Amino acid sequence: MTATPASSAQKQRDNAKAQRQGKAKGTAKGITERENVDVEELSSPRTPVIYEVVRRIGDEEMQRPATSLWWSGVAAGLSMSFSLLAQAILEIHLPDTPWRPLLSGFGYCVGFLMAVLGRQQLFTESTITVVLPVFADLNWANIWRMARLWTIVLVANLAGTLIAALICSYTPVLRPDLLHGMLTISRGLLALGWWDMFFRAISSGFLIAAMVWMIPSAENAKFSVITLMTYLIAIGGFTHIVAGSMEAYMLVLAGDWEWWRMIGQFVMPVLLGNIVGGTALFALISYAQVMEEI
Repeated sequence: MTATPASSAQKQRDNAKAQRQGKAKGTAKGITERENVDVEELSSPRTPVIYEVVRRIGDEEMQRPATSLWWSGVAAGLSMSFSLLAQAILEIHLPDTPWRPLLSGFGYCVGFLMAVLGRQQLFTESTITVVLPVFADLNWANIWRMARLWTIVLVANLAGTLIAALICSYTPVLRPDLLHGMLTISRGLLALGWWDMFFRAISSGFLIAAMVWMIPSAENAKFSVITLMTYLIAIGGFTHIVAGSMEAYMLVLAGDWEWWRMIGQFVMPVLLGNIVGGTALFALISYAQVMEEI
């Protein structure tokens, strides 16, 4: 009897099913169930998984009360002031050699470690975390939530570093040599023009966003990831709106800069550069590589 087209199609489906079952059995013989669990544990999370982790963090941050955001941002600003202090401590204890910045640059990492590991609100982290939820659901409500968080956290961060700069400049909390060391490092900003500030800030914004993206898969290596990314900012001479504001405030309080010059020559270009690097470049690229999968 000649087979009908329907019976032939069914036979092909049965053969394909049998082949899949055979492959599954072969796999089962080659690896145990426990080893399958180990494979899952040792595998790096897929890109959409990392995206979803960062997106949820941003969504949770935008839901926090304004008071919580404010005080967490102030705490982050105070923590970031220790980057300049740690750099100055290393500078004054190291010999004056060409390689000294390579070692003193590790001091720059201290403030970031305190702020990030302490889960304090740092503005440059939010240039990717709160932007991903906006990309996922672009509407005026989400844009307003993002603008609200950015404004509160940025002002709080700058308030925290201002408090730290006032304490360092007008109280005997520091030894004279430490204060001089902090001012010496800060005066490196005086040589940078507007466009230098802007383009160097793009690099630091990108590096901080990359750090935030890497942390979910870093597990026990978070300390190393934060240190590496922020160390590159230090030795690369890149500009960061929060860490650099401590240096800028020190210059104003020492009489090297006027307030208007600090705002026009430092705050504006560095803020714009950090946003471009963290949001327009890294966050947009991160979203683009998963938008067809989520």
